[in-house]
Amino acid sequence: MKLEGSCRCGAVRFTVTTDEPVPYMRCYCTVCRKTAGGGGYAINLGGEADTLEILSGEKSIQIYRAVINGEKSQCERRFCKHCGSALWAWDPRWPELVHPFASAIDTPLPRPPASTHIMLDFAAPWVKIEAGPEDEQFSRYPDKSLAEWHRAHGWPNDK
Repeated sequence: MKLEGSCRCGAVRFTVTTDEPVPYMRCYCTVCRKTAGGGGYAINLGGEADTLEILSGEKSIQIYRAVINGEKSQCERRFCKHCGSALWAWDPRWPELVHPFASAIDTPLPRPPASTHIMLDFAAPWVKIEAGPEDEQFSRYPDKSLAEWHRAHGWPNDK
């Protein structure tokens, strides 16, 4: 599935291809929450890094690398320098993947059958975890990758 995305001010527009378009995983870590979280969490999708195409605004994209436990993270978070919109994350440990933030995607995304809430040890005290009966919750990382979760729920959807 080809996804189209942009920042809030429209300076940056991009496309990326994915077999993992369902925005199911809510991350409550402090980095996601503070850089991209509106509800106290951020939602990332999985995409194929070699399909990422910046259609406009390449010079408007900045990179943020969080400092975690005194060390600069390898994960690079792209954002628009004009409006601050979180765009995607990329990590050199998995160079074939790119993780666009669902909030930056303009293409209509499928509604998830359930959500997975991760990094709950880091949720802000004011955040109410609104987990449904089918939702999974993890104090840190989930037990399935993005690809494994999507396959278990019938994605890619060849219908």
